[in-house]
Amino acid sequence: MFRGSIVALITPFTEQGKIDYSALAQLIDWHIAQGSQGLVIAGTTGESATLSDNEKIELARFSAKQSAKHNAGRIPVLVGNGCNATAHAVELTKQLNDTGIDGYLTVTPYYNKPTEQGLLAHYSAINSASELPILLYNVPSRTSCDLSPKLVSLLAELSHVCGIKDASGELSRIDEHRQLCPENFALLSGDDESGTEFCKLGGDGVISVTANVMPKAMAQIQQLIEQEKFQQAELIDQQLAKLHKNLFVESNPIPVKWAMSAINRLPSAHMRLPLCQLTPAGQAVMSATLTDLTQHFQEI
Repeated sequence: MFRGSIVALITPFTEQGKIDYSALAQLIDWHIAQGSQGLVIAGTTGESATLSDNEKIELARFSAKQSAKHNAGRIPVLVGNGCNATAHAVELTKQLNDTGIDGYLTVTPYYNKPTEQGLLAHYSAINSASELPILLYNVPSRTSCDLSPKLVSLLAELSHVCGIKDASGELSRIDEHRQLCPENFALLSGDDESGTEFCKLGGDGVISVTANVMPKAMAQIQQLIEQEKFQQAELIDQQLAKLHKNLFVESNPIPVKWAMSAINRLPSAHMRLPLCQLTPAGQAVMSATLTDLTQHFQEI
């Protein structure tokens, strides 16, 4: 169900800090036209930590409706529903169920460092509240909490859990997941720098920050891998290598928002505090990166 190039979409804000729904609609339309195969709304790159529950619900409803306007071209919309209080995540999930979205991206609880027993109970509670497919989200660099392959195999037995976004960067886990989890369990990379290799080794796709800026190229990589044209996929990936890296020159999504504004795909790079604007040093890095991309891609 969830595979290919899925965009970890930014949340556009006005200079006053309100969600810019006009800009969001244009982004969704553009991503569909460029070949993206899915959208993640209100994830890490979407500044989920500074969005209220009501904003997440409205974003979900709006994004699902905007995607549906494309009829046969509609692509799946997933929404981040995770937090580090189980009761809160359960309540949010219940409110999101009827917004028209296709599934959830559910991050591990952060800061409070639950045991594996606690993680199993946490995800079981969310699974019981959900009426939609759930992608687990493992990003230990941000959460200080890691989903081991063995625990993932237990979570895969839950009725709505259909896959995982793994941002651990540990490619050895692909084989472990394939051995321990059901055959149709989706394995998605959450790391653009290793995403192409991840998919060559048997992954099903990438939930990508880079795809915000270069959706067509990221979709092409996935199509080429599916066709087993690995050298061509690697060539495009190499051309994107600086972008993969430099989108993290400062905390995500600060650089990607600046880049989207620089290529005129976003009216404002406004961030909600405590995130702030890209520093002059960061702007110099990103400006050089975008200039480099013009040597390879006409769309920049």
